Amino acid sequence: MPKGRVTAASNATTAATGATGAVGAVGVPGAVGVPGAVGVLGVGRMGRPIALALAAAGFAVTAFDVEPDRFAGLDALGVRAAASAVELAGVSDLLVTVLPGPPEIERAMADDDASGEGLLDHLRPGACWLDLSSSDPDLMVRLSRHAADRGILTVEAPLGGGVEAAEAAQLSFFVSGHAAAVEAAMPVLTALSALAEPGAICHLGEAPGAGNTAKLLANLLWFGQSIAVTEALLLGSKRGIDPRALQDALRGSAGGSAFIDRHLDRLLAGDDMATFGLDRVVEELDTLTRLAAEAEMPFALSNLVAGIHHRALQRFGAVDGELLAARLLEAEASISLVDGEQ
Repeated sequence: MPKGRVTAASNATTAATGATGAVGAVGVPGAVGVPGAVGVLGVGRMGRPIALALAAAGFAVTAFDVEPDRFAGLDALGVRAAASAVELAGVSDLLVTVLPGPPEIERAMADDDASGEGLLDHLRPGACWLDLSSSDPDLMVRLSRHAADRGILTVEAPLGGGVEAAEAAQLSFFVSGHAAAVEAAMPVLTALSALAEPGAICHLGEAPGAGNTAKLLANLLWFGQSIAVTEALLLGSKRGIDPRALQDALRGSAGGSAFIDRHLDRLLAGDDMATFGLDRVVEELDTLTRLAAEAEMPFALSNLVAGIHHRALQRFGAVDGELLAARLLEAEASISLVDGEQ
């Protein structure tokens, strides 16, 4: 997803180089200063370029996915295929998970087979689990406690950026975890953000769930901006202002935003940003709504944003498109903001 610009980057090449000069040294007990075995669970839209980027950076990478077709061509590019998720966990010093969302994470890590065991029960004590997915903070609290009970390090680092950013080593991360765990995961994180802008790795502290809370809040603000900007452009259009002219006026104003600077062009070009499922958007917003209600925090405006996305999901279904809530507003206003359709 495109919302993940964060703070506090480091030099990736230096950080990913161990004492011997080998890229890919994984800082887990018994593996400091030598290339560690990195497992990647999930080689779909994001996991595949991540696995390939790590292999290209010099890591020894093994991967597994429930869809065998996704392995096509990986072996020739340096990524070995594991026969099962359990095998992958058993051979990994550092296990990287790149999964669609909380249900898949819980199923893989806590309840992977008929025995009721998950991959946390198959990782070796001293190994590190690095989750790059966007997940439910409460789920990560529970899973990180289970991991700690087994002597496994856990790092949350939900990523920002899409396939192109992964291929170009320009991802960003919202990182939380104990210092030893973050140190273990840092070679992988820095390799994946090696060519990103300064500020690609943001540390949110040691509290379990912190990384995912920050990522979900960043996404909430982005989705809120997409709604607010769309409503402004629709009213402006109704009052006779060309959307492109209003875009230029807003960009340098007090109402400017990252959405206007980076993504409004795509809305006006008719691009729905089909890189993330609308059902997943609603899932994330519902998680935050629940967390706010449980904490008895004011959340009225954010609840409205969530409600509009629920309406969009009802209209369009569980299809890909991060800007489909904006399209819903266009339909309700009977106004198109797409270039040439006014």
